[in-house]
Amino acid sequence: RTENRFGFKDLIARAPAMREVLRMAERAAQSAIPILVEGESGVGKEVVARAIQGASDRAGKPFVTVNCGAIPENLIESILFGHEKGAFTGAHDRHTGKFQEANGGTLFLDEIGELRLDMQVKLLRAIQQGEIDPVGAKRAIKIDIRLISATNRNLAEMVKAGTFREDLFYRLNVFPIAIPPLRQRKDDIPALASHFVERFAIEEGKKVLGLDRDAQELLLRYDWPGNIRQLENAIFRAVVLCDANQLRVCDFPHVASQLGVAYDMPALPDLDAETSALPYAPRLEAADTAAAATGEGPVALTTLDGHLRRLEEIEHDLIRHAISRYEGQMSEVARRLGIGRSTLYRKLRDMGIDTGDTAAA
Repeated sequence: RTENRFGFKDLIARAPAMREVLRMAERAAQSAIPILVEGESGVGKEVVARAIQGASDRAGKPFVTVNCGAIPENLIESILFGHEKGAFTGAHDRHTGKFQEANGGTLFLDEIGELRLDMQVKLLRAIQQGEIDPVGAKRAIKIDIRLISATNRNLAEMVKAGTFREDLFYRLNVFPIAIPPLRQRKDDIPALASHFVERFAIEEGKKVLGLDRDAQELLLRYDWPGNIRQLENAIFRAVVLCDANQLRVCDFPHVASQLGVAYDMPALPDLDAETSALPYAPRLEAADTAAAATGEGPVALTTLDGHLRRLEEIEHDLIRHAISRYEGQMSEVARRLGIGRSTLYRKLRDMGIDTGDTAAA
């Protein structure tokens, strides 16, 4: 739950398609009309919903988010509508549901298409009657909420298939807003990238000022199947890795490999000592966790569209990850990979990483 003062002025919309989305959303904000926000995962559906709340007469009131696809089926009714003490086994206390938490403000139901049919009936009644029935309660409770729903599925097709109620669909779909995927609004990529660079540079204490021209062109060429969320994670990883004042193509290895773009890795210092370590290696670890969910992880086996990556690409990423994992201790890296040090240095040179001739000898 948050009290939302976020507004349309906080959104980035350079692309005409996105400007039209915001124009429609601003109109919807002036009414209490139910809104259905449609779009692929990661396009920013919740951000638009928050902007609608921030521009409405409910600004500053509760904004409560529920991910309908992330709640166990046996708990969804209690979480949405609440329950009384003793209503079921384990109900030791009274619980206030999300509808009541959002009273006076906005309830954002994400992944609405994941609701099972019996819950769809109860949701429809709550919308129609303006009241809810907590589990175990003897009387209904009046509610006053603005309802915004979101989905990455085709609800109209689900209605035809009998997996989504037609009457609920028409109740939710009074004012549909379709957010285009990032590949259809590439004019927004430079501004989004700059925003994320500035944000993560501050958070990570890095002096990264932006992207060089080649890196910008790389990001513009890529289709971003994970949309803004994927771009955000890619920028985060790049900022953590970057040793310059601008992000370069080499800071986006997976995007570059997806597009078949060759790039030069920054030269490493002389590694002729047994205890030699890569100075930037520990910083790789911070980026791995955030990147893994979007295919930006260090040892992804498949491409973002599900196809196997080339063995050479996987090997290169495994070597980079090993250098990070063992903090640049090259003897340990070689031992863990099951290869000799000379083989490791040869592979690093093949990857375009300058290790120094004496170290490779």
